[in-house]
Amino acid sequence: MPEPDATPQHPHADQDTVVLDAKGLRALAHPIRVQLVGLLRKHGPSTATRLAERLDVNSGTASYHLRQLEGAGLVEEDTERGNARERWWRSVHSRTWFNDRELAEREPEATLAYLQSVAARHTAHTERALGELQTLPPAWRDTFDMSDWALRITPEEASGLYEELRGVLNRYRRDTTEAAASAPEGAERFSVITLLLPEPDSSAPSADPSRGDGATAPERP
Repeated sequence: MPEPDATPQHPHADQDTVVLDAKGLRALAHPIRVQLVGLLRKHGPSTATRLAERLDVNSGTASYHLRQLEGAGLVEEDTERGNARERWWRSVHSRTWFNDRELAEREPEATLAYLQSVAARHTAHTERALGELQTLPPAWRDTFDMSDWALRITPEEASGLYEELRGVLNRYRRDTTEAAASAPEGAERFSVITLLLPEPDSSAPSADPSRGDGATAPERP
């Protein structure tokens, strides 16, 4: 068991990735904290007041949750921007990694709360994108896609699929300050949200050939 302030080694971890330990998991087991970290990573350093406005909460609530995140080493004060009256905050990392089965078994409530908060944030992200879809330039509207692919695979094949998807995504530049400065003209932030959902209790597929392969064709505006 690593010390509370240590970062466990993981093959996908780097200096911009926090691998959650028990302390970090408990800190993120709240939807407001997941949203705060997400906003700081997306928009950069900010104050509790500005973050509270984005989340439609009061500044005291935002400040409280930022301090909890600070205690877990997930955010820190941006001393270069702050002053005597206003504290600025920034995210310490750009990504979060959590895939510790032993920790999940020891902290089932915190694990479920964290994953539910992440799922809610993904849902809100998708709904916001849908709301803004018709205002996007045609070239960007044509990149939008929501598909549902039903597969019948083994756990080992599912793990392999995940690694293949990671390999594809790693071929593209991440959304960082450095990448933004060197990206080609026309490059914008683009989110890829993956959901790998085991359904071991699902019934056998229908023999009705009219159902096709179970995939939902991409929706185009």
